Amino acid sequence: MSAWLPTAPCTPRACVEKPSAVRARAVPRAVLRLTAVLLLLFGGIALTPVGARVPASLVQWWCRWIVRAAGVRVRITGAAAPTGGLLLVANHISWLDIPLLAAVRPARMLAKTEVRRWPVAGALAARGGTLFIDRDRLRALPDTVARIAGALREGAAVAAFPEGSTWCGRAQGPFRRAVFQAALDAGVPVQPVRIGYRLSGGTATTAPAYVGEDTLMASLWRVATARGLIAEVEVRDPIPPGSSPDRRALAHSAQPWQTAAPAWTHKVLVA
Repeated sequence: MSAWLPTAPCTPRACVEKPSAVRARAVPRAVLRLTAVLLLLFGGIALTPVGARVPASLVQWWCRWIVRAAGVRVRITGAAAPTGGLLLVANHISWLDIPLLAAVRPARMLAKTEVRRWPVAGALAARGGTLFIDRDRLRALPDTVARIAGALREGAAVAAFPEGSTWCGRAQGPFRRAVFQAALDAGVPVQPVRIGYRLSGGTATTAPAYVGEDTLMASLWRVATARGLIAEVEVRDPIPPGSSPDRRALAHSAQPWQTAAPAWTHKVLVA
């Protein structure tokens, strides 16, 4: 693995809250939740051949219900995503972030090549037009940036997690600059999104985090057995093209913990 790759100090042992004892009656509920997630994923795979003919509203509904099926309530607030080419960027905590970001606006995801090997979800990502980045090959980065810029020029939305690694949510990493060069080259806006998770009582939680040496199955089970999880998605106002002199400044201004509070031009609540 290359030394330049972004890493986070977060680990399951140090950062992720240990779930309370799972009661016997919670196990069937968790199994039903995971079954519902799989059924929705298979439904999405079945629809991939028709691709662009699927209405965006249906894709957004499906993405919200991927998260909802896992037992997590979804709350999306903030500015509406514009049409046309758009770079959508967010902090990265969990595998849940992927459908949550697509619920804001359906987009081509930028993901590491390892995602291709994920069961079910990897096939769905590949068929859905995901742009994969080989993080072990620094020389391939300019070609990846060029492909992203090309998709943006064609009017597509591209969604990325510029931290380059998942963090637990109590701390965040700096946004890496490369993907922002694609937005500059294509002359499209950048829309920051902040994702967070809390319990129904209002307390922030790291239970959904998927960090360090954590396994996907362990994270899935932790989410499915949790009670009262809420995913909160704050959509910030788009940063218009030409407002930042270079990719370093653009990356800094796009960090959702740096940007101003959203204008609250619309609110969506999925209970």
